[in-house]
Amino acid sequence: MADAATPTPPAEKPATTTGILAPGYSFTTLTDKIASIALSRRTPFVWFIGAGVGFLLTMMLLTALTWLLFRGIGIWGVNQPVGWGFEIVNFVWWIGIGHAGTLISAILLLLRQPWRNSINRFAEAMTIFAVACAGIYPAFHTGRPWLDYWLIPYPNSMGMWPNFRSPLIWDVFAVSTYATVSLLFWYVGMIPDLATLRDRAKKLWAKIIYGMLAMGWRGSARHWSRYETASLLLAGLATPLVVSVHTVVSFDFAAGIVPGWHATIFPPYFVAGAIYAGFAMVMTLAIPLRKLYGLEDLITMKHLDNMAKILLATGLIVGYGYVVEAFMSYYSGNTYERFMIWNRLHGPYKHAYWALLFCNLVMPQALWFRKVRRSVPWLFVIAMVVNVGMWLERYVIVVVSLSRDFLPSSWGLYKATVFDWATFIGTIGLFLALMFLFIRLLPMISIFEMRAILPEAKVREEEAEA
Repeated sequence: MADAATPTPPAEKPATTTGILAPGYSFTTLTDKIASIALSRRTPFVWFIGAGVGFLLTMMLLTALTWLLFRGIGIWGVNQPVGWGFEIVNFVWWIGIGHAGTLISAILLLLRQPWRNSINRFAEAMTIFAVACAGIYPAFHTGRPWLDYWLIPYPNSMGMWPNFRSPLIWDVFAVSTYATVSLLFWYVGMIPDLATLRDRAKKLWAKIIYGMLAMGWRGSARHWSRYETASLLLAGLATPLVVSVHTVVSFDFAAGIVPGWHATIFPPYFVAGAIYAGFAMVMTLAIPLRKLYGLEDLITMKHLDNMAKILLATGLIVGYGYVVEAFMSYYSGNTYERFMIWNRLHGPYKHAYWALLFCNLVMPQALWFRKVRRSVPWLFVIAMVVNVGMWLERYVIVVVSLSRDFLPSSWGLYKATVFDWATFIGTIGLFLALMFLFIRLLPMISIFEMRAILPEAKVREEEAEA
């Protein structure tokens, strides 16, 4: 149980700290620094601005969806032949963003990587919120969202069952399983920290709420044993989900015969792209948070450097996917596949394709240089560029492939309407609103895991000095 005293935390360490934890911390001061963000620290004015913008955009999302229910999906830009537009583009984009949280939490936990401890909590929260945003699109894209429960296989009087041969039904199982396991993993991991907030809270209502969420945690040996078992089991379940979920999402395209979709490279290509986009979003969130709350000594340059290396590695895999896709289109001798690549390079959407090549291939190459990986402004710019590039990739895959298929007589162009943009920007607002609430009410950095690496950090520092 945490000490109720509130000692003075150590002085802020410079942003040039290179270890996984800056020196000078004790168990008590480390706990106090993280817990004070949710309990006692004065809320920064920037938080109110960010939360306000997020809630305003969320209201725009609700307005757009309400109007959609009255008028139907005709208010979107979908047409023939582009029956999938912004909504499926954004669905795949949001699902991809959620992958980094599960990767950091599950795989790096199983690999015993201590540097994950500073970023895994808000990365897990990012996963939950991204999946929530992603689920909105297929639910409303069906046209009759009040009948979406038909997608769930349950005994019914009509004897109707979903078509299990449809990749869209596979999405229902994959995404719902992914969301459930991620939510459980996120919540179970917070139980010891919720107990710490319960013990340190001054207000009665806070003690009651955190106490209910802590589920009677007392830090006994039995509690820790069960916690370790549950964490490893959930990590073992979540690890294959990192691969399987976006693989299933890629089957939405790979199972079709449209040129640009029917490719066996899509499963690994989509998984690498999801991790790529996810780590870019983690960096996009981590850099402002560490500055806003003075967490440079907890989220150090070592963490940003490691994330930059993963970003570079996954970016190279994505680039390899682009090259293989173009090569196989040429090598196959298929006229339609060859035209698909030519259309991307020279067709009406060529600007989107060239922009994604710059964002996903050219810009991240700067991460080969150590000075760039150690520059916070450059990392933030590259992460934002990758976010845009991965959205353009999904746009090219969906819209460009559908706009020109086999018959020139059935070709058509797609243009997003104001309601498409309102829905997309509104989900970004929902994501930001949920993230700001999480930052304010719950510990965004794992307290007990940071305390666990504290002795290791001290030993490492002493060895370096010797």
